[in-house]
This record gives sequence, structure tokens and C-alpha cells, in this order.
Amino acid sequence: MAADPATSTALNELIAVVAQLRNPEGGCPWDLEQTHASLVPYVLEEAHEVADAIRHGDDAHLKEELGDLLLQVVLHAQIAQEEGRFGLAQIASGISEKLIRRHPHVFAGAEAADSDAVKANWEAIKAAEKATEPSSSPLSDRLAGKVRGQPALAGAMTISKKAAAAGFEWDAMAGVWDKVHEELDELKEAVANGNQAHAQEELGDVLFTLVNVARWCGIDPEAGLAGTNRRFLDRFSRVEAALDGDLQGRRIQELEGLWQQAKAEIRAEEASLAAD
Repeated sequence: MAADPATSTALNELIAVVAQLRNPEGGCPWDLEQTHASLVPYVLEEAHEVADAIRHGDDAHLKEELGDLLLQVVLHAQIAQEEGRFGLAQIASGISEKLIRRHPHVFAGAEAADSDAVKANWEAIKAAEKATEPSSSPLSDRLAGKVRGQPALAGAMTISKKAAAAGFEWDAMAGVWDKVHEELDELKEAVANGNQAHAQEELGDVLFTLVNVARWCGIDPEAGLAGTNRRFLDRFSRVEAALDGDLQGRRIQELEGLWQQAKAEIRAEEASLAAD
């Protein structure tokens, strides 16, 4: 089904706007300085903001954030086109061809009884597309490609699940907790020694082990951390409001008291809403 005229017009307008921003004659200095590498933080930021808008169920916010993410796609396509490598047409054609190829139950008369069958077919077709010389570490190779485009937290969960499914797993939850305490001790030691690079490695080990805790408990670490971020900001905003926005020079005891007061207020409000 072809796009409606309004959609085509809007996309063409966006492409033209981005091209003008990148025009050496009269374009935007900031946009002209950008490269694929310099835009990586913005791609990640916009993707996370789309996810946040979805979690909040806010259509106006979601529409805006999807627009920001679409801008990143068009901007990357414009940069590549200027360098004579590829353009938006090749990007769109490539993903269309991939979707058709990996959905034979829709486009080629194959059958798939349920979503599990669809996933199995998808992975089989994907593996066939990427078939190479036999590898001595096939799972590691597949995982390296799979997590390359994921945020670190999501990538850790992917690796943890696949490694466990392959048999690289603790016998019981107690072993996971032992590993958490071991990694925490190593982090404390690295911090105490003042070795920044080592401390960063050990922090990563702690976080990876906590992801394993989440997997064992059936908890989504990304959703958990996102919830903590929201709760922190809710409480912190009340602390700020109580101090007229000025936290400088305040004693930690005063700030902690206001923090606990904010927690109590939020709990009371939530209880009241639940009772209604």
C-alpha cells in the first residue's frame, strides 16, 4: 500500500529542510560540522526519549520524539549521500527488502502458526543471510553482532540470557549473590587504590552481575532503573520546591529530612489514589 500524498509531501519537506541545513551556502554551521560519529549520542538520546514517551503513554510527546528520531535517520542519510555512499532511498529499499525476505509467511506463501514460529523463522533466515566460514565460537560471534546496537544494560541482559541458555549458569541463586558481593569488594578495592580505569572495569562487573540477579528474579532492569529515575526526580523536585530551588549550603541532615518527607507525601498521595 503506497503512502498517502500527505505523508509523501511531509517526508519530502523534511528531506529538503535537512538538505538546506547541510548546504555549505547558507546552511547551519552546527549541522555542517556533524558526522556520523558526532551524531551517535543524539541517536541514542532520541531513541531513549521515544521509549520514555511510550512508557508514559503520552501521544503528543511520542509524536514529537518520533520526529526527532526520524530527523536523525534523515540527517545520517544526507551525510552519506553527500559523500556518495548511499541515500535515504537505499536505506528504505534495504529495509523493505529485508522485511519481505524475513516474512515469507506474509509475502511468499509460507506458514507460521504463531509469533514463536515467526521468531524462529526470522532467526533461521537471518542466520542463513549471514552464513560464513564455521566459527569456533559461534554463540559469542552471534552475540557480539546482536548487542552491538543495544544500550549496555539491554546488551548485558541479552548476553546473560543466551549464555545461561547455553549452560553457562549458576546452580542456584545463592551463587549469583556470592558473585555480587565478590564484585562489590573488587570495586571497593579498585576505588580505594585510586585506579580510575580499574574502578570503571569493576563497576561494569558489578552492573553485569546485577543484571544476572534481575534475570534470575524475572525483573526488567531497564524498567527498574527508569522507575528509579522517575521516583528520584519526583522526590528531588519536592526537596527543591521546599527550599525555593536553592540547595547550596544546606546541611545533609536538612536535605535528608526533606527527602524523607517527600517520600512520605508521595506514598500518601498514591495510597489516596488507590483508595478512590
